[in-house]
Amino acid sequence: MIIVDTLFQAASIDDAHFDRIMATQGEIFRSVNGRKTLRFLHGEKYYFIKIHNGVGWAEIIKNLLQLRLPILGAKNEWLAIQRLSELQVDTLRLVGYGMRGWNPARLQSFVITEELSETISLEDFCRNWRTTPPHIFLKRALIKKIALITRRLHENGVNHRDFYLCHFLLDISKPPSAENLRISLIDLHRVQLRTNPVERWIVKDLAGLFFSAMHIGLTHRDLLRFIKVYHGASLRQIFPAKHPFWHAVQSRALRLSRKPHKF
Repeated sequence: MIIVDTLFQAASIDDAHFDRIMATQGEIFRSVNGRKTLRFLHGEKYYFIKIHNGVGWAEIIKNLLQLRLPILGAKNEWLAIQRLSELQVDTLRLVGYGMRGWNPARLQSFVITEELSETISLEDFCRNWRTTPPHIFLKRALIKKIALITRRLHENGVNHRDFYLCHFLLDISKPPSAENLRISLIDLHRVQLRTNPVERWIVKDLAGLFFSAMHIGLTHRDLLRFIKVYHGASLRQIFPAKHPFWHAVQSRALRLSRKPHKF
């Protein structure tokens, strides 16, 4: 078990200390499948802790039968935070991480991050755009920013797998403007890290993003602007070679829109 850059000022901890961390109390944001997320106060600052108590063999076998690698604990999020930081993509600031056990079905682990205060999700920020459009330059700047983040992830073999507007947090410590945008990507526990990009996972990410932006009043021109920035090329260079790729993205986004979905 290890702790890195920790609140607790230690490179390693004993079982009693680990137990105290796993018993942290706070405001519960989510609790599902042996995993819960809490917001807690330490000193004068708020933090989030994700506590994993093992997924069980049934979940592991189900994932393997579906040809998916199961997420066994907090290590995946810890590695994802490190990788995004290397890529200079704003994300959560890691405060602590620990893992205990050898049985993959019963691994105990946690990851602690600082709260990103004075932020709003892009889902909430863009919610009323259809009836109250933003300034055109702000909208274009946001589209460019998200496209550049997405491009950097995918070019470097990173797939988020829950790639929705609600997982982008916009800094509102100052009024957002085209010249002043800071956006952090969160909810990284399902992120996949590879040496080389895999197209089907890229399609999944982009479809999730397009699905979550379907009802905020984006125009066809806005979508083309995203595509241009994402590929770093003109539309003449992109199409028709990439038409099958973007058709697959569109088809998957439409399938998502036709079924119940929880972010």
